[in-house]
Amino acid sequence: MTRLNTIADGMCALKNAGDTGKAVCIIEPASKLLGAMLRIMQDAGYIGGFEFVEDGRGGQLKVTLNGRINRCGAITPRFSVQLDEMEYWEKQYLPGKNFGLLMLSTSRGVMSHEQARKEGIGGELLGYVY
Repeated sequence: MTRLNTIADGMCALKNAGDTGKAVCIIEPASKLLGAMLRIMQDAGYIGGFEFVEDGRGGQLKVTLNGRINRCGAITPRFSVQLDEMEYWEKQYLPGKNFGLLMLSTSRGVMSHEQARKEGIGGELLGYVY
């Protein structure tokens, strides 16, 4: 099967596994960008943890779910976001104020929209979770 968007495929796998009540989700192929997004989700408490498992075909990510993901997804195209536009994009993708996270790729690495706001930088939207 040809994978065109590994972030979208990974987020969809997380959502589907969570909806069916599974405790573990396997995402393949693994990518560093998806791993960085999972780290943000883990720090915010949306997933229990994750580990990289080498399988000879690019690896896979084994994610432990804790049932806190209501919805997650990739944002395509990857819109550029300036600091003063952050609230607009929160309204577009998140259901309420201070509920959920947008994940951005910035010049200082992948981070949540809250952390980007604290550091005073913008970036490109990658995905969301709530």
